Amino acid sequence: MLKHFGGSLLFTAFGLALGGWYGWGLTGTIDGMLGIVWICAVLAVLEVSLSFDNAAVNASVLKDMDPVWQQRFLTWGIAIAVFGMRIVFPLVIVMVAASLGPIEAMKLALNEPTEYQRIVSEAHIGLMGFGGAFLGMVGLKYFFDSDKEVNWIDAIERPLAKVADIEAIAIGLVLAGTWATSTMLADADALTFIIAAIAGLLTYLGVEIINHLLEPPTPTTGDVAKAGFGAFLYLEVLDASFSFDGVIGAFALTNNLIIIAIGLGIGAMFVRSMTIFLVRKGTMSEYRYLEHGAFYAIMALAVIMYINTFAHIPEVITGLIGAVLIGLAFWSSVRWNKANPDGEPEDALA
Repeated sequence: MLKHFGGSLLFTAFGLALGGWYGWGLTGTIDGMLGIVWICAVLAVLEVSLSFDNAAVNASVLKDMDPVWQQRFLTWGIAIAVFGMRIVFPLVIVMVAASLGPIEAMKLALNEPTEYQRIVSEAHIGLMGFGGAFLGMVGLKYFFDSDKEVNWIDAIERPLAKVADIEAIAIGLVLAGTWATSTMLADADALTFIIAAIAGLLTYLGVEIINHLLEPPTPTTGDVAKAGFGAFLYLEVLDASFSFDGVIGAFALTNNLIIIAIGLGIGAMFVRSMTIFLVRKGTMSEYRYLEHGAFYAIMALAVIMYINTFAHIPEVITGLIGAVLIGLAFWSSVRWNKANPDGEPEDALA
């Protein structure tokens, strides 16, 4: 266990020490320093709770990737996840929303955190639309699969597999959900939401096109590298979509960019460690319904993102739903393994 999580524990110690040093410089008091360290720790827990399903989905994709690209995702990917999504991404939101340059956006984040928080919060509708549509397509693609042989909740999954050959059925459902959600919003917000959701849908289709172009039927060594790049790109966009609610939710605790980056960065490291653990231990293959649980959690998160545009759902509820779904899938997998030691096919929840 220490082999897989040792790096994250060291990073946690470094991050909390950095938070303490920053807190002392910001407040000059022991209480202030400890308060900031506590916020960093809570943000890290928030990120892990919201992203456990992300680790499971990452592992389900990584287990079939070329080992070289596995390693690249687990090294380059963590830099993108920690630096890109937890520091650069919130700044980009401010740059676009307020028409500022990168230096001005950084100064605003550091010197006027209240105004910075206001601008990021106002981008909430668009972020939920983009992330919800993208994750919705990811989840629906998994269940609308006519070749899918293993079902966890048979009453739901078997009918979906039967209609999987209907062209664009997943796109139609996402568009219908987008329209239904937009009717709950004011006109200006509805337009923002629809545009963002369409952007998320097109991003998903764009990544799928790239995957298709880079994955020829008879791969050579070079082709494997190209296919690995396609999967890498898919995982990075998926990771970004998962991180939206964590970044937005962090502002409930603090509007300080440095504290948010430290806390969410610690959480992101643990998510990567969980991903490595699941891949190296072969957990996704050993527990046959765990992947199902992760994709049900994705669908739940997509729905929650849409609902969050007109009714706030606390982040603790969001994280709890994902954890419960994956926990139930794990429990069903353990039961199946005990009841079927020879691997006889049987659905868990008919």
